[in-house]
Amino acid sequence: MILSQNGNTSIITQEKATLIELVKKIQVLYPKFKNNNIVVNLTSLGAIQKEEVIEFLQLSNNHRQAKHSFVIVSNKINLDTSLDDLIIVPTLQEAYDMIEMEDMERDLGL
Repeated sequence: MILSQNGNTSIITQEKATLIELVKKIQVLYPKFKNNNIVVNLTSLGAIQKEEVIEFLQLSNNHRQAKHSFVIVSNKINLDTSLDDLIIVPTLQEAYDMIEMEDMERDLGL
């Protein structure tokens, strides 16, 4: 797991371990970036199944309730079968765009 920072956004890049292991690591390190938007970059992994991406659901829901964005980046997840409760985009640029849109919505009280 590689952790980097871009302004108020924490970018977590996963290269090798399973998604279950990644979710556990994020939960342990969560206090470090709980006040930031979170981007989980999975672009270096192979195909990802819906059952694997579900592991992020609770973490995403909790983070979004705290008024921060949680975006998963992967072009190897079938977006037709992914969960509506998770924000999944194919590129990092789209993740930044999504965070910007959500920041505007929060500013407007939506």
